[in-house]
Amino acid sequence: MSALKEFSAAMPAYAKDLKLNLSTLLTEQGMSDARKYGLFLACAHGTGYKPLIEAAEADCAPRLDDKMAEAARGAAAVMAMNNVYYRFTHLAGNENYAAMPAKLRMNMIGTHGVAKEEFELFSLAVSAINGCGLCIDSHEKVLAKHEVKEVDIQSAVRIAAVMNALATVHGTL
Repeated sequence: MSALKEFSAAMPAYAKDLKLNLSTLLTEQGMSDARKYGLFLACAHGTGYKPLIEAAEADCAPRLDDKMAEAARGAAAVMAMNNVYYRFTHLAGNENYAAMPAKLRMNMIGTHGVAKEEFELFSLAVSAINGCGLCIDSHEKVLAKHEVKEVDIQSAVRIAAVMNALATVHGTL
């Protein structure tokens, strides 16, 4: 049994849907394994919940090369910072903040070493977890320019939703 399935096996009866949704996502054939498992890894890191991160790392290690795994982790790290900053500039009543340079290092965005659409998809999924509408819009537009199918974008957000819910429920046990 995979580490993520073992993790979900600990879900209480009231969270059975999460276990079923994870199982469905793990077996879906709509996207490449590298993309799918990169999303699982990015989203696990995006939750910040160590037991889920450990399960995702175990499942993803044999399925992802080092560059893809590092890009997934990097997307989660940079979005943890950017989602807070850009959500603030978007929500603050003072529009001057949006015009100011961020003055935050974000080298990972340009040096991740994988196809741009993969990194953008990881970033979008983590941005969905973190609730940054400005970042979600930005990443979705880039993905559309790279002709990423809407069904893949939806699947990325479904993975984000399930991974976030698993971390939330497991954290209460």
